Amino acid sequence: MNLEQLQLKMSAYFAAEKWESLLFMICGLAAVVIAAVLWRSESSYRGMLYPLVIIGLIQVVVGSTVFFRTDAQAGALASQLRVSPADYEKAELARMEMINRNFAWYKTIEIVLLAAGIGMTYLFRQNDFLYSLAVGLVLESALMLVADLFAEHRAEDYVRAIQTLL
Repeated sequence: MNLEQLQLKMSAYFAAEKWESLLFMICGLAAVVIAAVLWRSESSYRGMLYPLVIIGLIQVVVGSTVFFRTDAQAGALASQLRVSPADYEKAELARMEMINRNFAWYKTIEIVLLAAGIGMTYLFRQNDFLYSLAVGLVLESALMLVADLFAEHRAEDYVRAIQTLL
């Protein structure tokens, strides 16, 4: 892979990261709004608001962080790639290795939360509060897992492109 091809791959990677982070922010904000509506309601499903707020706020924070830093980060990496491809490769592979290692942790946590939520829907069918808490947990952990699976796949593809540079 030549430098121009890698530059295109890097641009595509960061563009997808930015758009997914925007979607993440929107989902997080929607979850918080839904939780606020549930808080004000007399619904027996108010238990759902806890995972919606907690995980929704995580989505907003993580999504915002990624969204607002991506352009500067991609620009700095593009400059580094043009000036010193070897330094870019070394630094970017180290950064991406850490990111990919973190995905293993994120997936484990999300799968555990998803399984716990599913299990709770069976255990607490007769308790509207706990049942709705479980449904909220299933909803949010599944959303996080799916988003991270796509992000992990993009990251692995990007790493393969970097590894073919030199």
